[in-house]
Amino acid sequence: MKSPGKALLSLTVAALLASLVQGCSTGVKYTNIPPGTVRTLEEAPPSAVVESEKVEIPVYGDEEPSLQYKAGPGDVLLVSVFGRPDFGSPILVNGQVQGSRVDGDGRIQLPMLGSIEVRENTTEEIRAKVEKLLSLYLKEPSVTVEVLAYGSKQISLLGQFNAPGAYYLDRPTRLLQALAQGKGLKDNADLKSARLVRDQKVLPVDIYALVREGEVANNIWMRPGDTVFVPQQMGRRVYVFGAVKRPGPIDIPEDQKAINLTQAVAFAGLSDANYEEGHIRIIRSRSATKGELMVVDLKKILDGEALPFMLVENDIVFVPKGELGEWNQAIAEMMPTLQAVGAFLQPFVQIRLLTSGR
Repeated sequence: MKSPGKALLSLTVAALLASLVQGCSTGVKYTNIPPGTVRTLEEAPPSAVVESEKVEIPVYGDEEPSLQYKAGPGDVLLVSVFGRPDFGSPILVNGQVQGSRVDGDGRIQLPMLGSIEVRENTTEEIRAKVEKLLSLYLKEPSVTVEVLAYGSKQISLLGQFNAPGAYYLDRPTRLLQALAQGKGLKDNADLKSARLVRDQKVLPVDIYALVREGEVANNIWMRPGDTVFVPQQMGRRVYVFGAVKRPGPIDIPEDQKAINLTQAVAFAGLSDANYEEGHIRIIRSRSATKGELMVVDLKKILDGEALPFMLVENDIVFVPKGELGEWNQAIAEMMPTLQAVGAFLQPFVQIRLLTSGR
């Protein structure tokens, strides 16, 4: 005699077999597909991208600076008067050539002549000015002017240079020449994230394309006060901001090529307050001067109506609190967050959103 448990199991198996037979009788058939079979879908899988705009920022262009050096505060000039060294710059002090230093007001001091304005004057202009003043004391004075030390036109090379620091321009200098003064880059330098800052703004210049791909359009002229910053590699990551519990960078696991939007938002955690998952904003940097602005419907992905949206390294994901209209409105809401983490963002984001606006 069968036990009650075995009898129940037999009935269950019989019911399952009956249902399979019934399914076959209704015309539902499954065909085995050989491994390696490739089939073309009649329709493309639905995309979660609601809106996409590719953006390319023109490379910064400027005029060639003057070939003649112009004096400024910090420079040291040597003014020599033929036959009358007592009228020129101090020559030897403690056994060293002294010269005349340009002070903060752009002036030098000379015996008998006193204070002379030389700011933004070439050596030839300074020579003519000194000769005119000396003509009150000497007949046909002969003057020569040369720059002993350059100290007015500073540029800075910061970050992962082998020789970072302040350097001084002594002639018209292009970006590639300036980079060479840094004696090369360290192994952990992130050249794709390198940026040129002028007047507190990131210029639209692709340093990676210049150095690695030889795109000479990016080899612009350096200006006094310019700063080139090359950060270190921070690892593969994306950024999630907005209506989330843990805003900030999210590292892409080493064993994964990428992560998708759903995973990134899950890591960050949606806020308990209001959020609009149907209009997620994504800023994608393709280079220092090229990028893409996208709006993605995360709700459609979560409902199984669209394929997962894959993120790429350095993507910025912004979860809005409510539905936003144009990108102008979206960026206005993102701006405080982006400004707070500006140092970690790609040059494209800084150029397009933080300095030049939308």
